[in-house]
Amino acid sequence: MSALKALVFCSGIFVATSFSCTTAGGLSLRPDGTPGPQECPEEAKKAMRYLRMHVGDAAWVELDANQISARRITLYDGPIESMLKDELGTLEATTRLYGQVWTAGTQVVVRWYEAHPPDSEKIPICAVARLSYDQMRKLPESKPGMAILDGSTAAAYVVDAFR
Repeated sequence: MSALKALVFCSGIFVATSFSCTTAGGLSLRPDGTPGPQECPEEAKKAMRYLRMHVGDAAWVELDANQISARRITLYDGPIESMLKDELGTLEATTRLYGQVWTAGTQVVVRWYEAHPPDSEKIPICAVARLSYDQMRKLPESKPGMAILDGSTAAAYVVDAFR
């Protein structure tokens, strides 16, 4: 665990300075309001290698830590706190994932930029929410700026860039 804390300490300044730039300024939106391509920062790639998280690795997550095990959840545009249900690399279950939600398109887009393991500091990562069979598709009763989804879970997939 001390090696993990050393990595966190070394990347702490990067996380503090880049998170707001990555999710607020510099990100272009597509015409339908969904986020465009975005590079995964080198510090996040380095941290993920150290944590044994490889592109394509996945784990189940509770999309919204405030709506765990709900039959239907409502997500809003903006920041999100999710929770790992399974291990992902060396990250244990209950690790919090912090990222951003976009609800403008036909399907919800969730990108995670940080992981916060229990008893440790936040670590930069790059991961996206995915489910097959249109399960990230908004239900018809969703209103602008929000999305209602059937179920509270999705898979968090490790990526090396957001596309």
